[in-house]
Amino acid sequence: MLDIQVLGNVRSKRFLIRRVVVAALEELRKDNPDLEATIANVKDVNDILKYTPVLMTGALVVNEKLVCVGRYPKKEEVIGWLRAAFEQST
Repeated sequence: MLDIQVLGNVRSKRFLIRRVVVAALEELRKDNPDLEATIANVKDVNDILKYTPVLMTGALVVNEKLVCVGRYPKKEEVIGWLRAAFEQST
């Protein structure tokens, strides 16, 4: 099970990151159809500050590990992070 959190207090920025995450999950599920994941949008400033002081650009957390902050990740990067987290959890 992957616990994915998209952090940011700007909705449009969270949406862009979430879109990439969903596309990466679809790609991973081709080889791992049993892959389960939850995606949460975290917009509360106090919750975001638990991971990073960056609020405006957005960030990505996978299984409580901050993997990207301050930029939009590429799908290939997200696939790598999700694959690594999935392999660690199995």
